[in-house]
Amino acid sequence: MSTATLRERAQVDRAVEIFSQVEGEIRDIVRRDAATSRRPLEDWTDLTPGDIGALLQRVSGNSVQEIDSFIAELQALRHKLQDEATRVQGEINRYASLNEAVRASLATVAESLAFRKQ
Repeated sequence: MSTATLRERAQVDRAVEIFSQVEGEIRDIVRRDAATSRRPLEDWTDLTPGDIGALLQRVSGNSVQEIDSFIAELQALRHKLQDEATRVQGEINRYASLNEAVRASLATVAESLAFRKQ
């Protein structure tokens, strides 16, 4: 296995690790916000529309900012993976081109050897 392949595999593994960390952080935020926003059932009976608005603002404020931050991180990671995919595609194309050149060279050498035998 070539060094480039090992490096590419390491980069993909790192991207998967980062994605898993971000996913875990999102789960933690949702759990934390859900736990802090819970109130006993009897407290919910006397809520006014103003209280509901304030409650929604309090619960969603930090979560929305953190989710936006995670979305930005995921978009950056997606862009990086797309760039890496483009680079790998170029490497594959160069390898295929080199492979064809080697085949043509080997065919020429084989013909030359066959001609010399005659």
